[in-house]
Amino acid sequence: MTIGEIDYFLKNIDDWVKPTHVEKTFTTALDKPVIEKDPKGVVLIVSPWNYPVSMILLPMVPALAAGNTVVIKPSELSENVAATFEKLIPKYFEPKYVAVVNGGIPETTDLLEERFDHILYTGCPPVAKIIMTAAAKHLTPVTLELGGKCPVVVEDDTDIDISAKRIAWGKWLNCGQTCLAPDYILVNSTVKPKLVAAIRKYINEFYGENVKASKDYARIINQRHFDRITGLLEKTQGATLIGGESDRADLFIPPTVLDVEKNDPFMHDEIFGPVLPIITVKSFSESLEYIADGEKPLAAYIFTKNEAKVKRLLNETSSGGVTVNDVLMHITVDTLPFGGVGVSGMGRYRGKFGFDTFTHEKSVLHRGFFGESMQASRYPPLNQQKLDQMRKLTGKRISLNLINVATLPIVMASFVFGMLFQKYARNLH
Repeated sequence: MTIGEIDYFLKNIDDWVKPTHVEKTFTTALDKPVIEKDPKGVVLIVSPWNYPVSMILLPMVPALAAGNTVVIKPSELSENVAATFEKLIPKYFEPKYVAVVNGGIPETTDLLEERFDHILYTGCPPVAKIIMTAAAKHLTPVTLELGGKCPVVVEDDTDIDISAKRIAWGKWLNCGQTCLAPDYILVNSTVKPKLVAAIRKYINEFYGENVKASKDYARIINQRHFDRITGLLEKTQGATLIGGESDRADLFIPPTVLDVEKNDPFMHDEIFGPVLPIITVKSFSESLEYIADGEKPLAAYIFTKNEAKVKRLLNETSSGGVTVNDVLMHITVDTLPFGGVGVSGMGRYRGKFGFDTFTHEKSVLHRGFFGESMQASRYPPLNQQKLDQMRKLTGKRISLNLINVATLPIVMASFVFGMLFQKYARNLH
């Protein structure tokens, strides 16, 4: 994905950095209003531990392309990646352009005392609040890429087998430690047993009968998160539909599917692990109401062949993004913005949206010393006639296409003639 992002920028950056010409009114018809693209300055990128490489490089590409310098703060939980970045970045970038700061909470706290021109953080809401508080001291803008309980609505008109395959892939990718991972499923009682059976089939196909021995199945990042997830497993009242034994020493929790109620402990916060709760609903409307009643997730997923249901999900729920009949895949489209809303984050990046995020669009108006007669109505003493004239001059916007360029002299001459005629008529009276 990062290589594709770089290629996309190399193909388009020359156009993106050009000044943007905007429409004018007749008041500014002889001027040149443009939007200049300025870098914001120094950008701090604070990355997470779950995708420690891509979540540094993906935002770094647009930050550098927009002309900024970058300070990288890798996650201290991904020690090897942090050490690798600290070693490699100085080999390819001068410190005045890109720098790496490693360390834990004390080092991050000290780093946030510094003044940056933009901060991008990927992680969880509690840490995001700390970063946003620190940024507020300097009125620094922030982009927060967080998470949330990403719902999956599975309707009875979907292809159950393909839906289960895609859900299983997205859920247990990186052992469920993905901000866009399916967090829970909403499905009716008729579809549920078929869906669970298909999910079980694809867990076996992906990871084999002995999941623990699979080279494709990841582990929980550390014992603290292992204990958090297994603690919820001890508290849940849900029935285990798919599961197995966990191993703390190996940080192993097997793919687990639970049949839960809406008030289950697993339904309070983002799971960020390999447990997939299933909630049984009576109708599609109940699914939408449940999603809308909760915090806004980073993504929402729906599996259906009914376009009317898709439109209802889009209109009646709010989320950072939506993938229809799949999961996660909208992040792979570099012409779509990636970002959250509400508790799942603010701001966006990917492709042109990333360039815009790290760019200050500076308004510039170039004026000459001619055409002063067109500005007469702005100067005191003011009267109703000048107000009416100003409304005429500012009431319509024009863009300088070929037709407007050809007709502009005629239009300008008409206004000048009109002003002279009005003055002449007044003198006659």
